[in-house]
Amino acid sequence: MKNDLTLQRDVLEELSWEPKVEAANIGVTVHNGIVTLTGQVKSLAEKMAAEQVAGCVDGVQTLVNDIDVQLANGALPTDPELAAAIRAALVWDVIVPEERIQVMVSEGWVKLSGEVDSYHQKEAAERIIHGLKGIRGVTNFIMIKPHLKPTEIKSRIESAFLRNATIDANQVTVEIHGTMVVLRGSVRSWAERKAAEQAAWAAPGVVVVDNKIQVRP
Repeated sequence: MKNDLTLQRDVLEELSWEPKVEAANIGVTVHNGIVTLTGQVKSLAEKMAAEQVAGCVDGVQTLVNDIDVQLANGALPTDPELAAAIRAALVWDVIVPEERIQVMVSEGWVKLSGEVDSYHQKEAAERIIHGLKGIRGVTNFIMIKPHLKPTEIKSRIESAFLRNATIDANQVTVEIHGTMVVLRGSVRSWAERKAAEQAAWAAPGVVVVDNKIQVRP
């Protein structure tokens, strides 16, 4: 297992390697394998890119993203303009049922609500917004309407684990409690833990994923 200084160095190097991130503006602290990102970036997309990059570094057990989004000076879109741009982006995305999603914008902060069929659609609606100019943050209140039996959900998640080369399916168990999925077991990295959680979320009808998987390098 890496010590904190080695892990900090590796995360900093990986951030400097990512062209979507200005690594000089991001601080990295590590304590007992818990990585915390701080600093300021110019867009929500850059903040999320930093999180994704750091989470893929070998040895990361827990990741906290405390990066602040400080929009660049200059003409920024008004809230009505942002709302119109978000609505247009949702309309053009083939995954998102835009007619079932409501959008509210206040001082650059976006609140999404409505009802969709899967977490994949919920996540897609939020991901579309990350790259728009002037977005400070997103609160995703979109609800998921379940339409599969618990046994079907469990079967689909376990099959997804077996197909995914990143996940050691033998080390992860799946429990279904209504529309909530509980994951248990141990994996080799934070990235593998995250992959297992994303696979669980991808099952139609999943409303909550309780990820109790432990990282044991």
